Amino acid sequence: MANSKKYRIIGIIIASIAVGAFLFFIIGGQRTEDTNSEVGQEVEGESYAWQQYADEPTTFDWYVNYSWFNHSWGENIVSQKITEETGVSINFITPSGNESEKINALIASNSLPDFITLGWWESQINEMIEGDMVYALNELADEYDMYFWEVSDPEVVKWYTQEDGNIYCYPNSSCSAADVEKYEVSSNQVFLVRKDIYEAIGSPDMTTPEGFKAAVEKAAEMFPEVDGEPLIPVGAHEFTEQGNVSFDNYLMNFLAVPFEENGEIYDRYTNEDYITWLKMFRELGEEGLLANDIFIDQRTQTEEKMAKGRYFCMLYQYTDMVDQQKELYANYPERIYMAVDGPKNAARDDHTLTTTGINGWTVTLISKNCEHPERAIAFLNYMLSEHGQIRIYLGIEGETFDYVDGSPVIKEEVKELLNTNRAEYDKLYGADDTYWMLQDNIMQSKWQQEKPEYLAQLEEWTKPYAVYNGQYDSFLPLESEEAYLDTKISTLWSETLPKLLMADSEEAFDEIFADFLETREAYGYEELKQARNELMQQAKEKLGID
Repeated sequence: MANSKKYRIIGIIIASIAVGAFLFFIIGGQRTEDTNSEVGQEVEGESYAWQQYADEPTTFDWYVNYSWFNHSWGENIVSQKITEETGVSINFITPSGNESEKINALIASNSLPDFITLGWWESQINEMIEGDMVYALNELADEYDMYFWEVSDPEVVKWYTQEDGNIYCYPNSSCSAADVEKYEVSSNQVFLVRKDIYEAIGSPDMTTPEGFKAAVEKAAEMFPEVDGEPLIPVGAHEFTEQGNVSFDNYLMNFLAVPFEENGEIYDRYTNEDYITWLKMFRELGEEGLLANDIFIDQRTQTEEKMAKGRYFCMLYQYTDMVDQQKELYANYPERIYMAVDGPKNAARDDHTLTTTGINGWTVTLISKNCEHPERAIAFLNYMLSEHGQIRIYLGIEGETFDYVDGSPVIKEEVKELLNTNRAEYDKLYGADDTYWMLQDNIMQSKWQQEKPEYLAQLEEWTKPYAVYNGQYDSFLPLESEEAYLDTKISTLWSETLPKLLMADSEEAFDEIFADFLETREAYGYEELKQARNELMQQAKEKLGID
């Protein structure tokens, strides 16, 4: 009966994988130097394209490839101000269900909206480029608005320029190797524990498999419920068609599993420490301490449960839970999460937590269905400019922030709302990257506001462990055999991972993993590995990394 139930759950997991979305996000640092102009002052004495169009209203349809994105335009003061300055209004379009199905349908029907934003890793990007469905930004800039060459990052332009000499998309939240070397940056990856439970069980060392397992067992024993609902001992990101970043990429990074060895791509999935930790999680599953919720929940459900403090510990991204942390602090301050040292390898090496790379998080493209490409490039340039970044991050001087000793400081009543009710803040003000599609966190960091301790601790904890690994993030050529193999192997892993975590015994785990390796090899893993080796070398040369 138990086996039957488990495999029904696995069936649900695999079915739900199709609706997953692999999220990446970003962290601080600083790239651009301070300008001589005072931050936030009105643009005067210049004639930018976006200024020239301010009295000519137009509306762009903007597709954002995330079902959880629910912001509108024109209600809050930031979007109203941007429309006043540029003449542009935005009609956001988001998928109501599966993101891949929606973007694929838009491509197939040649009905792409004016702007499209999706993850940099999505295969549809190359499909749109090779299908001649999107404009080259450099060509739009040369024809309509050369300001692009002032506000774009040369390193980003170089990285995203295709073999034909054109750049078709621009990222948000991009971070270069030079940024990491020059400025203090953080990672976004954290090991979170609910502070009150962690302290109640003695603030144990959770860096070893034995210590981690004992802590989870004790937490579940002492705190079985949260407001009448079961405690979820171990939380995670959602399972997707690529696996689960909490149980693969993030866990590997905490264990300092290398990306390369002796100049060759390293097979991280077969790392001995990684297998040891996966087996520990399997043991927790066998004890009933890997709740069914984590296998089937998507982001919305995870956020709801986090806002109640229902997880004891999580390998997660701190920026993905800031709003929930604020909600906890406002309603249940004793339940806030804190970052502590998480899983470590047997050698006790420091964690190697990746920063966002040169690819950024998402990229934005301009469709050739756009009737006013001259307005689109001008608007994109506005958003990329320091003036535009001030708008989307700080807001409007006198309404959302003031100057104190020459530095912008968010008004207390605005900060209070931001820290207690993000939804209402977005609706009323709309700053603090409510519209994140072209955010530049590196530029914005020079205006960074002091954070309350319960938020600052999460970010500060990551800084000693932050490393740059952007050289390993490269596109495989669209419709190539290697890209096809990569998709097949990723799907195979996404189906294998939940089975490993829910295996009835260590012997069953070993059999499942052996089957994975054998099937992966039969698919052509060595061929894929060689292709990734070549991409890594090319990326290093392009980024100037030895």
